[in-house]
Amino acid sequence: MKKRDDMTFPFEEYERRLSELRLRIAQRHLDAVVITDPENIMYLTDYQTTGYSFFQALVVPLEDEPFMITRAMEESNIFARTWIERTRPYPDTGDAIQMLVDALREFGLSRKRIGYERNSYFFPAYQQDTIHTTLTEAKLLDCFGIVEQGRICKSPVEIELMRKAAIATEAGMKAGIEACRAGVTENEIGAAISAAMFKAGGEAPAVMPYVTSGPRTMIGHATWEGRIVKPGEHIFLEIAGCYRRYHTAMMRTVVLGELTDSMYKAQETMKLALHSLHAYIQPGMTVSDADNLIRNIISQNDIGARLITRSGYSIGIAFPPSWDEGYIVSLKQGASTVLEEGMTFHIIPWMWGVDGDKTCGISDTIHITADGCESFFELPKDFTVKPEQGQSAQAGAEKAAPTVSEPAEQKATSIEKARKDKKQQANG
Repeated sequence: MKKRDDMTFPFEEYERRLSELRLRIAQRHLDAVVITDPENIMYLTDYQTTGYSFFQALVVPLEDEPFMITRAMEESNIFARTWIERTRPYPDTGDAIQMLVDALREFGLSRKRIGYERNSYFFPAYQQDTIHTTLTEAKLLDCFGIVEQGRICKSPVEIELMRKAAIATEAGMKAGIEACRAGVTENEIGAAISAAMFKAGGEAPAVMPYVTSGPRTMIGHATWEGRIVKPGEHIFLEIAGCYRRYHTAMMRTVVLGELTDSMYKAQETMKLALHSLHAYIQPGMTVSDADNLIRNIISQNDIGARLITRSGYSIGIAFPPSWDEGYIVSLKQGASTVLEEGMTFHIIPWMWGVDGDKTCGISDTIHITADGCESFFELPKDFTVKPEQGQSAQAGAEKAAPTVSEPAEQKATSIEKARKDKKQQANG
């Protein structure tokens, strides 16, 4: 290992991660593992590139020095970012899998017990078939999850880095909320979010912000498509700020016009779910326990909404196509994983189908502490209500003063406006 002091974390952090991985390698009676998942490679070495669609692999022997197989162009990332000293690059005209096989032979592993990530997105079946038919003297075994066992609980330095991602998340959400008004396009809202995240120090997230308005909020995982936001509609926002590939995510909802009884109930139900989770969650609970707590609260509503997904998922290192670590662990029914200190989750008690045609959300990213949990955010959870963006000033004036929880300044403005409108009508 090349000791250096210019990596994302202190060098000792990577030594610890590698040492713990080798303990798990030994426990599984393996001689080496071939790691192809980009998040896992980064976790162990600090290596990252957007060129991960080309085959790349980190080989970690139980006792010898690790080495990497990369496209020749990507080898520069090894030198610039990582502690790796042994590389075997392949040219664009070369055979990546043959290079891996040759390197395994070169370093005395061709007759050993080798683990590989059988479920990795970036090690497709045809490449695995080639390994099996070429490296016939080795014993090849699935070791999927062997690195994730270390990733699931974040160290103190990882938690601190995620706080930096959270700064970008909050900055983006504040800008997105501010940009929401009748007459703008969803694209403009997305642009405001992205610009604010990047100005706040955020980096390119694994997924760009989700921005949907009105009826489009009922389309799962839709993002901006140029639609013009109309008066009286609501806007659903879900974004994740990113810093050194670590993410924190957040959902919020903006209402243009008056807040209906149904939307107010949705807001309060989601807030109750988050408050209850913060009050009860702790190490030792199962993820199913946490899911049931949230799901039971969301399900008890009379506004036609439901929680159609898991209620949360692990979050941390991510490359496209997703910002979550839900494949490692999710908050869902029947899952038996036990919560531990250092786990980080995006909690999503969102409500699908309010009144049959609206989806809204409030979410939080938390980390499990020794006796509970803490949020990465401080942004208020209430819907942002913009009554002046409703159907018309006349319609707004005829309604009673707001009875829902709004920011104090905004509520006072709404009440004063209603009073003035009523006085003008009386004088007229």
